[in-house]
Amino acid sequence: MVRPSRIALVCAAAFLVSAVAAQPRAQAPAATVDVQILAINDFHGALEPASGANGRLSNTDVGGVEYLSTHLSRLRAANPNTVVVSAGDNIGATPLLSSLSHDEATIDALNRAGLQISAVGNHELDEGWWELRRMQNGGCHPVDGCVAAPPFAGARFTYLAANITLDPRQADPDVIARSDVQGTGTRPLFPPFVIREVGGVRVGFIGLTLEDAPTIIIPASVRGLTFSDEARAANDAAAALRKMGVRAIVVVMHQGGEQSGGINGCTNMSASLRNLVTRMSRDIDVVVSGHSHQAYNCTIGNKLVTSASSNGRLVTDIDLRVSRSDGEVVSKSARNLLVDRTVPKDPEESAIIARYSPIAEKIGGRVVGTIAGSLMRTQDAAGESPLGRVLADAMLDGARQARVGDVDIAFWNSGGIRADLVAPAGTTPTPITYAQLFSVLPFGNELIVKTLTGAALLRVLEEQFGEGRTRVLPVSAGFTYTYNLARPRGQRVDPASVQIGGARLDPARRYRVATSNFLWGGGDDVSALGAGTDPVTIGVDVDIVSAYFARRSPVRSDPPARIRKLP
Repeated sequence: MVRPSRIALVCAAAFLVSAVAAQPRAQAPAATVDVQILAINDFHGALEPASGANGRLSNTDVGGVEYLSTHLSRLRAANPNTVVVSAGDNIGATPLLSSLSHDEATIDALNRAGLQISAVGNHELDEGWWELRRMQNGGCHPVDGCVAAPPFAGARFTYLAANITLDPRQADPDVIARSDVQGTGTRPLFPPFVIREVGGVRVGFIGLTLEDAPTIIIPASVRGLTFSDEARAANDAAAALRKMGVRAIVVVMHQGGEQSGGINGCTNMSASLRNLVTRMSRDIDVVVSGHSHQAYNCTIGNKLVTSASSNGRLVTDIDLRVSRSDGEVVSKSARNLLVDRTVPKDPEESAIIARYSPIAEKIGGRVVGTIAGSLMRTQDAAGESPLGRVLADAMLDGARQARVGDVDIAFWNSGGIRADLVAPAGTTPTPITYAQLFSVLPFGNELIVKTLTGAALLRVLEEQFGEGRTRVLPVSAGFTYTYNLARPRGQRVDPASVQIGGARLDPARRYRVATSNFLWGGGDDVSALGAGTDPVTIGVDVDIVSAYFARRSPVRSDPPARIRKLP
């Protein structure tokens, strides 16, 4: 038997050591995980790119879900650890293309775009909380049935609402009977929060809605709901998440602020938002906000606070670095990105639009009249806008056309005017379609005439100027007055200046007033309208304005001012 020499053994051992050393070592996992959150807000069913100023930001054509989906897809491809969120108002106040399908088209489109989590916005509740639950769960509309094929499957993303509870005992019994709600106990309308595992770390998401949402929603739509303080609800949810071991916490909130800087600025941010965010727990890392339709990118206290304008024109790219060892966020940053139209359209989004378009084209393509120039909703120093004046005039004219007796004045609400009527240069008079008018007035509010005393009308005017806010109501021609914000609350309107048809307002006289069911029901905190009596319903707002355009075209773009502000 031949044994290997000592040298051969040593050489063999050396070879084995060398071979082992040459093997690649398994790398230890990184100490942190990069998590990307992509955020939108106030989409409002903007499936197609808007025209004019509504479709531009930073001198760039932006928006349209076909482009939004492509941008989101490319951003997700850059980081697989991505969650797509919305701060609410995905639906409601939507163009005809979405509205005629009860916004099923928008839910389908956002499913395709990859939305995963959303707050509940006030406009999500326009058709009632029970309809929003159908949006979440799917199924055909209880009145109009299945709008398109295949039948509506519901949202693949999750609605969250930490500060909304439902008491079925306070709701309309007929609504409860046809809803999916069982039992009689108070419960959250939707889950308060959700936990997502992203790249091996856990991130908690809390959903919030503005507490004063009931003041801007038709009361019947929120009957049975209670809206609690946003910060308190956020802090309770954050505490629950901490108990579950979650340290990275993001709020998606349908409440926001205003600032005067660029799309990534935070200049002169409104105190109300700063105060709200400051009241939130330090355990919260990010607040994705909405509602104000503003763009901003702020740090308030220890929190990153963002908003992405509206109508899918921006995406907020939020980058978090999260520690694997304890789940804490160790760094965070954000940037608002333009959803420009230089990228290819998402063909699946185009197919969704094509599936729903025939429903809208038949009605929406009809020309109803013309405009002599652009009618804009931009408010002047007194709070009026040319478009607001025209709409108030149309409501008064429509009420008088209905021959329900003498109608003296009409009001409307500026918040219900959702788009401009743009006349491209050199094309006047410009044709206006029913779909364009629907984009201006997408809520389907009813015009109702009631009787008010002159004293009650004066209280209505004073209620426009609440604590820390001003909501000037567009008024019809022949109704004029002057106000001064430097005077005490309740005394800001000069009674001697209020005239109707050239005559001074008589506090004891009974006037017939036309306005929306939204305002008659106490919307915009105009409670004095609750004194109205002898109601007569005239019709739906957009149809009344459509008839006005048919009678009065071309509609002038410079109707005279009615309201004067001092000093």
